[in-house]
Amino acid sequence: QVQLVESGGGSVQPGGSLRLSCVASESVMNIYHINWFRGAPGKQRELVAGVGTSGNILYADSVKGRFTISRDNDKKTVFLQMTMLEPEDTAVYYCNARHEVSGYSYWGQGTQVTVSS
Repeated sequence: QVQLVESGGGSVQPGGSLRLSCVASESVMNIYHINWFRGAPGKQRELVAGVGTSGNILYADSVKGRFTISRDNDKKTVFLQMTMLEPEDTAVYYCNARHEVSGYSYWGQGTQVTVSS
């Protein structure tokens, strides 16, 4: 059982920055794709960014140029650096680990990000 723990959420003003962290309970990045999703009330949970086992990276169009995903394999941690935050970025951000073969997923408990003036 893989456990994922997110941290780094908080409240910021528009234009501000936050860095989210997702720490895994074991070394997973060689066999699991690691993704960040977000969910807001009344909206479907959406993929924000992801890093594959080979290091390939993808971003949602809405965050390109503002968010950066990175990983530290030794620390079993994936980061999401968020800059130029907008009120529309307000959501609970979830870390997800998806097995590259089976597709089985693990989820973290989520961390709240609120962007408001």
